[in-house]
Amino acid sequence: MSPKLPQNNSQTITEYFNLHKNQLQGESAEDSYKFAFNDRAFLARKETLGIRFELELLKPDILLRENDIEHTITVFGSTRFVSSDRAYEMEREAKTTEEKEEAQRALLHSKYYDSARELGKLVAGYNATQADKHNKLHITTGGGPGIMEAANRGAFEAGDKTIGFNISLPREQSPNPYITPGLNFRFHYFALRKMHFMFKARAIVAFPGGFGSFDELFETLTLMQTKKVERFPIILVGKDFWCDVIDFQKMIKHGVIEQADVDLMHFVETAKEAWTVIKDWYDLA
Repeated sequence: MSPKLPQNNSQTITEYFNLHKNQLQGESAEDSYKFAFNDRAFLARKETLGIRFELELLKPDILLRENDIEHTITVFGSTRFVSSDRAYEMEREAKTTEEKEEAQRALLHSKYYDSARELGKLVAGYNATQADKHNKLHITTGGGPGIMEAANRGAFEAGDKTIGFNISLPREQSPNPYITPGLNFRFHYFALRKMHFMFKARAIVAFPGGFGSFDELFETLTLMQTKKVERFPIILVGKDFWCDVIDFQKMIKHGVIEQADVDLMHFVETAKEAWTVIKDWYDLA
């Protein structure tokens, strides 16, 4: 009986391009004569993985520098939250028991969407007072719906630049409409996207979310715990949520983390409180 070990454990760029094996052979004269940088099938080969990594690392970095983006506030949170306006609309339209329950959850969580939107507005308001472009902070998100949309939206509505680091997924995630044209990036590799979340980050603001938000939050906490990056504010909005789903004190009791690790986080309830933490940390006017 043959073992059923997979050849890889991720969606490959080959699958993303929908290329078949025979398209990667380069057997015809036409394929072999193409410039390497213009040969899509060649760039999708396993052997060029490192080059693709480098390109995903380089492209956003160049474009951000050309747009004078030096400092960012990275915002994480659930893709499923909607604004209070939309939640009330759902409540009015709800007919079935399931729809009514969904509307109630939407209303409960809409405060986080509204808060992320307010945070974007507060950051944009600060930027409007800064003559030097290099003193500004810019909202950066994963570019999708929910909390990401809200934070981008708040900055966009206040007339500020706002950044989205989108990701290709089996069920495609479309960019939200509040990202500045030219600052809307698309990644294939989660690892490279995560690196860009951190490169220019001067604070992380995490709203309640699911696996993706937890992944990004704990990645940042681990980098700080192990002193791979300099410490900056990690702000968790909604203490009841975070301390309900993660018992940090019990982790301390079990000896797997220390109080100093928990002290890396600031718990707040509102956008204004989150912005105050950032302002006080950097002595912003």
